[in-house]
Amino acid sequence: MSRANLQAKLPVMITAVVFLALYLGAGLHFDNFLTLRVFFNQFSTNSFLGIVAVGMTFVILTGGIDLSVGSMIGCTSIMAASLMKFHHVHPLVGLGIPLLFGILIGYTQGVLVAKFSLPPFLVTLAGLFFCRGVALFISQETLNIEDEFFKKSLSEVSFHITDKATVSVPSIIFILVVAVGMFVSLRTPFGRNVFAIGGNRQSAELMGLPVRKTLIGVYTLSGFLGALGGAVFTIFTSSGNATSATGLELDAIAAAVIGGTLLSGGYGSVFGTLLGVGILGVVQTAIAFDGNLNSWWTKIVIGALLMAFMLVQKGIERAATRKVTV
Repeated sequence: MSRANLQAKLPVMITAVVFLALYLGAGLHFDNFLTLRVFFNQFSTNSFLGIVAVGMTFVILTGGIDLSVGSMIGCTSIMAASLMKFHHVHPLVGLGIPLLFGILIGYTQGVLVAKFSLPPFLVTLAGLFFCRGVALFISQETLNIEDEFFKKSLSEVSFHITDKATVSVPSIIFILVVAVGMFVSLRTPFGRNVFAIGGNRQSAELMGLPVRKTLIGVYTLSGFLGALGGAVFTIFTSSGNATSATGLELDAIAAAVIGGTLLSGGYGSVFGTLLGVGILGVVQTAIAFDGNLNSWWTKIVIGALLMAFMLVQKGIERAATRKVTV
């Protein structure tokens, strides 16, 4: 491996080392932490965060941001629950309509960013308020889903790995999204265009790359995955809640950055984001195992890790800049 390749992969390697250290450290400290049951439960518990974080990774790779994804989860979950509970639509239809809503919102945000050159922060902030407002308009109360098909075919379905370890539907969807995200980012022209735009948008335009089309596609993808995260949240909880996932967009950004994605764009990976989600999950699970620590310690640890990884990224950027100037 050349020095340049090693430098490029260093953030992800550091993330992997931190993940293993935290996971093994928690395993040595808490009984039963290293069991397959706990491992796969983390996939299920963090499935909707992970799905949203994959979409956030693509957005950040272009140098943008999407603040609407947390509200999108709350909006699509209450929308799906309302359709099934009050309008008695089939669960697949009840989950499918919110996905179309997410695509529409993502596409609209992409058009505003790409064609009208509006700041992604402000555009998606408007999306955040809009989606949360729509969610609260639908219902301000939690709606439980009693549909038999929904329960027997989605929310209560699990596949046994061992006698005690199972894989749920949300976990499977999360794993598939990560796999497809990795393929798209590494093996398709769309993925290469995303990296090129994040590296230098003007250069990408001069090379004749479809910059506007790609940006619209990125925000549409993020909107779709935000809605899919809402569908997975609905499956995981068997309910819809308009106020759910408040602030989750910040967790998604943190997972991407901890996973080695640069906020300035142009560098990162879906696999690194998976590791970032894994780190957040390990911290959250370890605090739950302890039982004596307040849940806010999760935010404190995540904040410290985020600051540390940003310093690491800055150091790598300076080293690369120094090498170029020399």
